[in-house]
Amino acid sequence: MLNKNAALFEKIDRGEELTLADLTTLLHMQEPEELHRLFSAAYEVKKRHVGTTVYYRGIIEAGNICVKDCYYCGIRRSNSGVERFLMDPEEIVREALWCYENHYGSLVIQSGERQDGAFTDMITGVIRRIRAATEGKLGITLSLGEQSRRVYDEWFQAGAHRYLLRIETSNPALYTELHPGDHSFSTRLAALRFLQEAGYQVGTGVMMGLPGQTMEDLARDILFLRDFDIDMVGMGPYIPHKDTPLGAECTGLREDEKKELLLLAKKMIALVRIVLNDVNIAATTALQALKHDGREEGLLAGANIIMPNVTKTDYRPHYQLYENKPCIDENSTMCRGCLEGRIGRIGETIGYDEWGDSPHFFRRSGRVSTHT
Repeated sequence: MLNKNAALFEKIDRGEELTLADLTTLLHMQEPEELHRLFSAAYEVKKRHVGTTVYYRGIIEAGNICVKDCYYCGIRRSNSGVERFLMDPEEIVREALWCYENHYGSLVIQSGERQDGAFTDMITGVIRRIRAATEGKLGITLSLGEQSRRVYDEWFQAGAHRYLLRIETSNPALYTELHPGDHSFSTRLAALRFLQEAGYQVGTGVMMGLPGQTMEDLARDILFLRDFDIDMVGMGPYIPHKDTPLGAECTGLREDEKKELLLLAKKMIALVRIVLNDVNIAATTALQALKHDGREEGLLAGANIIMPNVTKTDYRPHYQLYENKPCIDENSTMCRGCLEGRIGRIGETIGYDEWGDSPHFFRRSGRVSTHT
């Protein structure tokens, strides 16, 4: 069956630009031989541009209080079944120091979206404390939603240098279906621009398998990531949560649905790698919710970032954006040892004590990396 799309693979091999139609065709592929060639091509691009070292981002889920009411999210404002929490600064710094002492190189502070001064000032203080305690040696990524340009600047000056703000879809009409009327697609895009202007390495991403989403939508998402000059990509499969409007009638994914969704996620990772070359791409935890070794399969499809959860296990059950989130009962030490073995078995190495910055950021900005 390879002859059917041989011209497309030849374009990939030559490094030629893929069109919307090309990407849509590739996303529709189901033949095992074609899929093998696609993933192999993406892995070769990965080896050339970012290598086979996997970089850790220890995730600290600092709080689940959120002002947003997204129709797909388990910690949405209107979900009264969630036990809300906010870690205090000492707890966040303690988890950050665990990352540092265990040679993770970088962390991610993530929470529900809040813009009030008490929250943003607390985050500023936490960033400064982490920077001081680690002598600036621990990379700091934030994933704290939409903020003002002033707040983004303040956090950057305090010591954060990466920011992840997912758009979930580049289709404005589909975005509207996923959010209530007080959520704005244009505001989300403006926030991404603010982050670039502030000097961050900027990441975004989309969900795959959304109700009403087409393969052409996903192909346009890839082109959006390219045209926005994104440095990092974090994409996740859409896994329904029963306590949300979008997932209220879902009784869980069947095994065949999980298999299909994982395949789609891997195709997206592969095509983002082929089109964007030198960006950082995460093999997200949601892949493991679909299959035990889903994250490893993501790495073999072109991803190069893993985000182990280092949040205290007491909090993890209360930060479930989707159903059946894995590893909520495993402590940080257990996760570290498990991941190390699993990554080694696929022939890749872990970049301990390395920031693992996006090569694309330095190409885009003209800056020179001062960290490994």
